[in-house]
Amino acid sequence: MFDEINTPVDQDGYQHRWIDGSPIDIPVGKAVCVGRNYADHARELGNDVPDAPILFMKPATSLVSLHEPLALPKGQGAVHHEVEMVVLIGKRIHRETNLDNVRFSIAGYGVGLDLTLREVQNTLKEKGHPWERAKAFDGAAPVSGFIDARGISVKQKLNVTLEINDEVRQHGHTGQMLFPTFELISEISQTFTLEPGDLVFTGTPAGVGPLNSGDKFTARLGNIIQVFGSVA
Repeated sequence: MFDEINTPVDQDGYQHRWIDGSPIDIPVGKAVCVGRNYADHARELGNDVPDAPILFMKPATSLVSLHEPLALPKGQGAVHHEVEMVVLIGKRIHRETNLDNVRFSIAGYGVGLDLTLREVQNTLKEKGHPWERAKAFDGAAPVSGFIDARGISVKQKLNVTLEINDEVRQHGHTGQMLFPTFELISEISQTFTLEPGDLVFTGTPAGVGPLNSGDKFTARLGNIIQVFGSVA
């Protein structure tokens, strides 16, 4: 179904996997992330609701397993959680406008955290600088195993939820996204070619806040993925 890839997996440990833990035979690529794709999240941070997707990227070195204890950066201020539906790309997408072609190029869906050094980000924004120091550090993109896209309809308005220490911190659903999944990926592909093994983080609902050492969390995507995790 998907492009055959012979590139070896990341030798540092992270590898895309199905939710049952079995490896997916595609390389580990970049993560394209979308800011302010939920209006309530934009407003909670005092930002305008965008009229076009706000895009930024994380390198492959940001990717780690959500199933392993999270190691947070030290001495750089608060590290905020942003729970998101994550799309795994299975076929090359380049300037694609046909949404059916986009749909058939998706390998799977997962749940992940866009970890953010919030104070660092605010300082960078005040100076008009890029966000990479706040968003693209090693380990900044923990992601779950993936569910095969053939068994999922994103029209189901999948819930995206994060509980921390048994308290619901974030809850929304994919029907609230300003830029829906297939349209979003089509738009991304007009600027960034998406290759097999790339990820798209589709945005976060309201409720972002700090993670702390010792926290226990549960990240959910609908009733199809549930990850119990912790912060080291």
